[in-house]
Amino acid sequence: MAHLEWSDALNLDLPLMDDTHREFVDLLAAVDQAGDADLLSRWRTLVEHTEQHFGQEDDWMSSTRFASGNCHSMQHKVVLQVMREGTARAEQGDLQVLRVMASELALWFPQHAQSMDASLALHLRRVGFDPATGVVHAPGALPGALIHGCGGTTCSDSDAPGADESTAHPATAPAVPA
Repeated sequence: MAHLEWSDALNLDLPLMDDTHREFVDLLAAVDQAGDADLLSRWRTLVEHTEQHFGQEDDWMSSTRFASGNCHSMQHKVVLQVMREGTARAEQGDLQVLRVMASELALWFPQHAQSMDASLALHLRRVGFDPATGVVHAPGALPGALIHGCGGTTCSDSDAPGADESTAHPATAPAVPA
């Protein structure tokens, strides 16, 4: 099973985002190390954190001209749905599904952080966004049109600002084991 530890590679030089990401990594490690008796409660703590974590990033995107259906926000929705499905399966006695999901999250998170979150952090710095206050200090740097892709250079032309949302990257998320 894959395990995740915090490293400098996950640091995005946006302190509030980095602190939230560190907490995610720590909570994922707590799930990974949990015995069966504590697994579901630790998983629920991770899900609760992830709801707040993703909600915070989605709010930042909304405040800085990302469309509500951009691929970054859509990936958040898909991952949370999968995590909630894991909770429901574990509540029915299938704890192994949480162990598999934790391993998948350990593989998924670095890619997400180093691509989508890194692009978001760069965008937030460019527009002078203060994550603690929600103030945009360089409103002239905000994009003229809503951002429909992930906001980074790795998005395809179809994800450029103003592109039709139906052409955006599909959201990828850890799989729910059958």
